Amino acid sequence: MARADQELAQAATAERAGAAQRATWVSVAVNLVMTVVQLVVGWLAHSQSLIAHGLHSFSDLLSDFLVIYASRQSAHPADQAHPYGHARVETAATLVLGISLVLIGGGILWESGLRLQHVEALPAVEISAFWVAVATVLAKEALYRYLIAVAKRLRSQLLIANALHTRADAASALVVVVGIGGALLGWSFLDLLAAALMGFMILRMGAGLAWGAIKELIDTGLEESRVEAIRQSLLATPGVLDLHELRTRRMAHQALVDAHVLVDPRISVSEGHRIAEAARARVLREQPEVLDVLVHIDPENDMDIDLATVARLPGRAALLAELKPLLADLPEPQKVILHYLGGGIEIEVFFGHAVFADGADLLQAEKALAERLKEHPVIRTVRLNSCVAQ
Repeated sequence: MARADQELAQAATAERAGAAQRATWVSVAVNLVMTVVQLVVGWLAHSQSLIAHGLHSFSDLLSDFLVIYASRQSAHPADQAHPYGHARVETAATLVLGISLVLIGGGILWESGLRLQHVEALPAVEISAFWVAVATVLAKEALYRYLIAVAKRLRSQLLIANALHTRADAASALVVVVGIGGALLGWSFLDLLAAALMGFMILRMGAGLAWGAIKELIDTGLEESRVEAIRQSLLATPGVLDLHELRTRRMAHQALVDAHVLVDPRISVSEGHRIAEAARARVLREQPEVLDVLVHIDPENDMDIDLATVARLPGRAALLAELKPLLADLPEPQKVILHYLGGGIEIEVFFGHAVFADGADLLQAEKALAERLKEHPVIRTVRLNSCVAQ
């Protein structure tokens, strides 16, 4: 990647991290206020569901700090220890957040189940708990709408996870409203039932987040529609004849791509390299979520050949040593090009302009050489040319 591209990428990453942190600090402020209010009022008003929801808001607060930390770390540029950058800090933080939600949800579910066995001994819930629960629903829904808008603009999986966490908190607060309302009407068990249901919701959401992070950490590929879009971008590149071994993996909000592209086997190495760079640039231009593309140039589909056999084929030095006595009657060649194709070797030999009097002499020399090589195990053809390749 050119220096200018790196500087632009770093600036974009820093801007993205700043926006994520600003959104998260708003979430911190809201969750801090709601945590204190719910825990205090829930305790004073004898509402187990409101206390449980206060603990949930406290988990939101913890997740906000995780987002802030992960955003700062992931904004760091690539270094020697992290050549692909630090974006997967977001993934690790999402995993921690998911596991913490599983533990919190499981704890609330367990505690509610124990209290339901002795519901008759619980004190009556007071009306103040109901109004705090209503205020919580409104505050959490407003916060969700703000966070999800920022998350979609930045394409941040961690911010999306945090926003969904807030939406689930709003939904669970609605359950708390119903539970407390039922308890105020005389059905005391509804408050505990609401707490248990909320615990299950938190547990389920945490398991989903943790599983998504685990799939990324074990290099699960992109969705088929995204892979197909990348495939079409590569195939549309001039010079690319075919494509195989297209592999993708996520890295937080971005993706890494590896691909083998088939090109004309007779072109030069430099032309093949240019085609690879053009294919890479096209994917980066047309697929914004892709961070980088590694393009491997193939002269043939290596899925159709025995790679172990290819690896045992002799190298240039050994072939030239073997070819030298066969060309003893001819002048020193000026250029020799080797083509490793189909598990065998094709050789092109280039001489100066005055070596052969006419095409008949060239053809006769080529036929004589072919006769001497017809039993050779790996050399299939040797073509003689009367001028140096350009």
